[in-house]
Amino acid sequence: MTLNRRKIAFITFPLSLIYGFIVSIRNILFDLKILKSTDFSIPVISVGNITVGGTGKTPHIEYLIRLLSDEFNIAVLSRGYRRRTRNFILANIKSNSIDIGDEPKQLKQKFPDVHIAVDRKRVHGIRRLLESVEDLNVILLDDAYQHRYIKPGMSILLIDFNQPLSSDHMLPFGNLRESKHEIRRADIVIITKTPKALKPIERKILIKELKILPSQFLYFTTYEYMNPEPVFTDNKKSIVLTDIKNARPSILIVTGIAQSAPLFKFLKSFSKTIDMMKFPDHHFYTSEDLIRIKSGFTSLNGKVKYILTTEKDAVRFREMQISDNELKLCMYFVPVEVKFLYGVTKKFNNDIINYVKKNKRINRLYK
Repeated sequence: MTLNRRKIAFITFPLSLIYGFIVSIRNILFDLKILKSTDFSIPVISVGNITVGGTGKTPHIEYLIRLLSDEFNIAVLSRGYRRRTRNFILANIKSNSIDIGDEPKQLKQKFPDVHIAVDRKRVHGIRRLLESVEDLNVILLDDAYQHRYIKPGMSILLIDFNQPLSSDHMLPFGNLRESKHEIRRADIVIITKTPKALKPIERKILIKELKILPSQFLYFTTYEYMNPEPVFTDNKKSIVLTDIKNARPSILIVTGIAQSAPLFKFLKSFSKTIDMMKFPDHHFYTSEDLIRIKSGFTSLNGKVKYILTTEKDAVRFREMQISDNELKLCMYFVPVEVKFLYGVTKKFNNDIINYVKKNKRINRLYK
């Protein structure tokens, strides 16, 4: 809990009790089938979280796309957070983040052959996808753990290692969207951003705290940071992480994401001079922001300097009309890929592929 939340705890804590009560009643109504969930014959895989903030949904969606796209015709359905449209949109390569959201835009740029759609009403969105896309094999639902009007065939819950549920509380006092007890609805639980050097005893304690059911599957993933890529296509100069480490450049990190600490921690080993400029999650950058960024970059010491950002931020920067070539030539984003820990990659992959191949509801997989 942040310092600001402590200061207004006399307000936020009672609101958390009210919010938690409402969410619990809602879940009970779904459990009793008073509120109805729609089941689809096509395989539907939901990827979501139980807390606000970045748990790594987009990198995990990308992992599933890479896993399935060679064999299956895939669609991804998202709400399109902070987009300025409201209804169903089936994205094309020219769609912009204002219309579909930055994360769907990132996915469409990265996987142009995958069907990317947005709809704030997910049931309607799936129906429109089934009408619009021929021979669709599987739908990935982005950020849909709380969207119980759809009954996914497989539900994957992501939990950020750095945001332990045991010490968290319901919104707005804490970060929980719903009670920790609702972990029970997941078929697969993934602890994301896990330190590679996590001790076995720490892992055992975490598993015990989560109270994973015997019928559920628990996995641990970490981020693998890749070589930085230019934000703008007119920059043809490529750089690799080993070169950065050898050059020890000055770095300005610019982010508009929920959790920027892991990127900062990773890049600290590459430079003695490193500054960070943080903006709100899903922030649409303005010309005033660019002035601040340029000023921060100019104030860095050293002959070799870079502005490093995230892939999601790069989507938004590309859509701006930036005329400052010096700024454009020094801006790179650092891609991330998900890696499974403890030698279970093959098992996870097989479980996902087998579920889609069977084209029927998951039966808690198999042990």
